[in-house]
Amino acid sequence: MDHLPTGEPPSRRGEESPPRRKKARSMATLCRPAVSVPEHVITMEETLELARSRHPDHPQLPLALRLIANTGVRTRHIVQPIEETLKHPGFEERNNLYEAEAKARVPAVVQRALDDAELLTTDIDVIIYVSCTGFMMPSLTAWLINSMNFNTDTRQIPIAQLGCAAGGAAINRAHDFCTAYPDANALIVACEFCSLCYQPTDLGVGSLLSNGLFGDGLAAAVVRGKGGTGIELERNGSYLIPKTEDWIAYDVRATGFHFLLDKRVPTTMAPLAPALQELAQQHGWDASDLDFYIVHAGGPRILDDLSKFLEVPQEAFRFSRATLTEYGNIASAVVLDALRRLFEAGGAEHAARGLLAGFGPGITAEMALGRWHISKNGKK
Repeated sequence: MDHLPTGEPPSRRGEESPPRRKKARSMATLCRPAVSVPEHVITMEETLELARSRHPDHPQLPLALRLIANTGVRTRHIVQPIEETLKHPGFEERNNLYEAEAKARVPAVVQRALDDAELLTTDIDVIIYVSCTGFMMPSLTAWLINSMNFNTDTRQIPIAQLGCAAGGAAINRAHDFCTAYPDANALIVACEFCSLCYQPTDLGVGSLLSNGLFGDGLAAAVVRGKGGTGIELERNGSYLIPKTEDWIAYDVRATGFHFLLDKRVPTTMAPLAPALQELAQQHGWDASDLDFYIVHAGGPRILDDLSKFLEVPQEAFRFSRATLTEYGNIASAVVLDALRRLFEAGGAEHAARGLLAGFGPGITAEMALGRWHISKNGKK
């Protein structure tokens, strides 16, 4: 007795199968980010004056002042008044402050991101929390689930050791998750209080530069598995420059996190730009001919070199440069703030092609490609 192929109805046996309709693939969409910066502000002029007054005899003070001035950072926001920031009460007290400020500030940013994505906490399937400026265990994700009534089966992905690259990594892991679970929604949260890592005894030029470059900021964004206006994520990738793991690093001591910055870091776009080009080529795109660019603004040299190596105008990085100018380097939150600025500028044309990238320790690049998507209701 003949056996029918599994799943084939008897009436269709021996007939030609009709052509199958291609099922439209659903793309995960990175929605409008919400961003918040603390209320205390320090200007470039105040930063330079502090460096002069606190280190008048430093042999490399003129070099440090020149480097700080060349960052283009006009203002930075910090979680404490500068008088308190310059003190060092000990790692324990600083980490306690990190936890308290994160709990006080993150929920409002999360709620705005959810509102912009037109979702509730109960619609979120995974929370990806990125931060490199404090430590909590359990992660803030557990506290958020309990405090904001997320479902108790919400997955948690805390990322603590990718530094500034973690914003890009969070977008990519959200994309991966929503690709694996097309009906799912991911929440990204970035919380960075870089000022809590100030170390008054670190007097290397790299440390002095970082004291004038980094700021505090928080951001959140939703990646919707279906629907939403924003960037439809199509491809992501990661690239690590070999033998550079000590170029950006933390030296963890009893006094906390001591930031190490190698003078070669500003040159890293030479090897990273080809990685961006390769990712675009794999997708059939030209990285030099896209409609928008959202990249981590680690410093002005990063943006200048990307402009040169990708052969795109400086204007292409205007949103990243605006973040650097107004907020400084806010670590993992930079890419989300730059994207917020694109939204505030009216977004892009439907189907416009773009690139997102975060750079950080490793030296690591986390990269993504996507198209601008405007939802059917037209909401931008």
